[in-house]
Amino acid sequence: MEYEAVIGLEVHIQLLTKTKIFCSCSTDFGANPNTHVCPVCLGMPGVLPVLNKQVVEYAIKLGEALNCKINRFSRFARKNYFYPDLPKGYQISQYELPILEGGYVEIFIDGEYKKIALERIHMEEDAGKTIHKADGSYVDLNRAGVPLLEMVSMPVMHTPQEASEYLRTIRRIVRYLGICDGNMEEGSMRCDANISIRPKGETKLGTKAELKNMNSFKHVEKALEYEIERQIAAIESGEKIVQETRLWDEKAGITKSMRSKEEAFEYRYFPDPDLVPILIDDEWIERVKKDIPELPKEKAERFIKEYGLKDEDAKILTDEKALADYFEKAAKDSKNPKSVSNWILSELLGHLNRDGKSIEDTLIKPEFIRELVDLIENGTISGKIGKTVFKEMYETGKAPKHIVEEKGLVQITDTKAIEEMIDKIIQNNPKAVEQYKSGKKNTIGFFVGQVMKETKGKANPKIVNEILAKKLEG
Repeated sequence: MEYEAVIGLEVHIQLLTKTKIFCSCSTDFGANPNTHVCPVCLGMPGVLPVLNKQVVEYAIKLGEALNCKINRFSRFARKNYFYPDLPKGYQISQYELPILEGGYVEIFIDGEYKKIALERIHMEEDAGKTIHKADGSYVDLNRAGVPLLEMVSMPVMHTPQEASEYLRTIRRIVRYLGICDGNMEEGSMRCDANISIRPKGETKLGTKAELKNMNSFKHVEKALEYEIERQIAAIESGEKIVQETRLWDEKAGITKSMRSKEEAFEYRYFPDPDLVPILIDDEWIERVKKDIPELPKEKAERFIKEYGLKDEDAKILTDEKALADYFEKAAKDSKNPKSVSNWILSELLGHLNRDGKSIEDTLIKPEFIRELVDLIENGTISGKIGKTVFKEMYETGKAPKHIVEEKGLVQITDTKAIEEMIDKIIQNNPKAVEQYKSGKKNTIGFFVGQVMKETKGKANPKIVNEILAKKLEG
């Protein structure tokens, strides 16, 4: 029997606010344990939470970007469950009245765009972190109260690759919006996956397992691939799939049972009495909308239309906003933006990837890429010399014109001088001339190489080829 997987993802997005959702404690990552805490986020008796307005604005911004319905009336609820790193014994979240509903994330998979429908996006506070060591378990509450948006997709994905691309797309969007840094390893973007299988053609959902502890796109794919195989093998051997939470064990490459899954009603949700409902008017939404930048998909489409780039090149250049901005500055007023794109994609990104750096780390100013392309286009230097100049630019941050002048790399375009050199080379290589005349036309490459050797790569290749063809054919 053929089976199909049904996958829904719950993605937690940690917001880039300076302070926590209900208090003024810092959200900075990496501080000493339990130093970013106060009576509010520690859940002390008698304290009252105060909502961080920027959390609401970030939620509106994401809702607009993903075509969600923005609820004008929403409210917080208490979600009761016990974790050692949840100070109050309950989490402030949203339940029956979330801030955002519906909408979709548009992913590019198998050569086409596909819309992944969303159920809801709601605001909530994060819990702390438990660290397990050989001598016991320790609790760090710095993260308790950090603002989150939880995105719940509909169960409409069917492959691990779709799920991975969905996550990558969300990461691109939230980074463009400036609301989250998308760092999965630090936990600022986390994902739980709900997965079940069913016979192909069936519409009824199977019993699902929830997967946790996946802190990279690669882990999400591998965990889902394993779980699909595990569930199929279990069903075919007559075993009943139980609803449970499972952990991904990266070292073993398997998922392990953690606990039976609680249903929503066991959390005993009720409206939080300490927080008033959130009222959002049209004016507030319009104000937030003005701050939404051009998003990756629209930017890629514009790059294709405006700069004549290939689809794949445009997608790579718009993957990170910083890279897209760098390209735009480099391509500004350029007569050949495609060439600018090629130098960035092949040379600059190649060097940066080799050194484990990002575009923000490069010493090369964007306008220097444009200047380098212009030097090659107007014949001042050859493409081969251009690579030498680029290497120097990358290492020193110097302008290409300065490097060309400093190292005397200006291309030789003096036709008479090149012709005299070619005459001498032809005279000294009668056998190669004979081979060319007997039909081995690729011998011309030997002569070009000799000219370049004599000129240390400075002779204009076009002029060299034209003169050689004329001389050898004559």
